[in-house]
Amino acid sequence: MTASAKRHATPPVAANDRSGFIASPRIKLYKRRIAIDHPDPQAGERLLADALGAVDRDALHGILKQLVKASAIGHKPDEANLAFMISTMKSIAPRGSIESMLAAQMVCVHMAAMRSACRLACTDDLPQQESITRALSRLARTFAAQIEALGRHRSGDERAITVKNLSVQEGGKAIVGHVTQHASVIVAEAGMTDPFPNAQTMAPQECRCSDDRPGAARGGIA
Repeated sequence: MTASAKRHATPPVAANDRSGFIASPRIKLYKRRIAIDHPDPQAGERLLADALGAVDRDALHGILKQLVKASAIGHKPDEANLAFMISTMKSIAPRGSIESMLAAQMVCVHMAAMRSACRLACTDDLPQQESITRALSRLARTFAAQIEALGRHRSGDERAITVKNLSVQEGGKAIVGHVTQHASVIVAEAGMTDPFPNAQTMAPQECRCSDDRPGAARGGIA
C-alpha cells in the first residue's frame, strides 16, 4: 500500500500576501468613546489618517465617528463592520478630503446595498420584495455613479477627442499636430506646419440677396 503525498493547501490570505503590507489599527468601541488599538497612539493616528485620506486629526476623528454610526447593527455600532469599512476605504486609497468623503459614502452605500440584499433574501412577501428590489437597484446605481465620479475626479475630468477623418476643402487650411480643445477655443501647439502653404484664405463676404447685386433695379426685377 502506497501512501499518497500530502497536499499542503496555501491559505488564501497567504497566497495573496503583499510584501510590506501594514494592517491599519483597529478601532475599539466603548460606551462613550472610541479608541485606536495601537501601542503608540500617535503612530496609530498617522496610520489611520493615511488609510482614510484624512488631512489632519480633526478630519480623521470626524470621518471615524461617521463610519462608526454607519456600521451600526440594530442601533448599536459594530466593530467588525467598522473594521471592514476602514479596510475597504484603505484599498480605495483616497487622496485628500474630497476622495475621503466620497470613499466613505461608497462604503456606506455598499453596506446599505448588502443589508437590502439580506432583507430581500429573507422575505417571501411579494410587496416587500418589490420595495426592497427597487431600493437595492437605486443603491447599485448610486454606487456605480460614485465609482465614475471618483474616476473623473482623479483624471481631472479630461476627455480625449480623437479625429479620424479630416476633409479640407478648397481655400481652407489644416493643422498637423496635437490640438487641445476647450469649451470655446482651440489652441494649436507651437511649431506646427501648414500642409497647404500656398492655399488662399477666403475672406468673409457680405451676404447679398438677388436684388442687391450690381446693376439690379431696386424695387423690381433686373
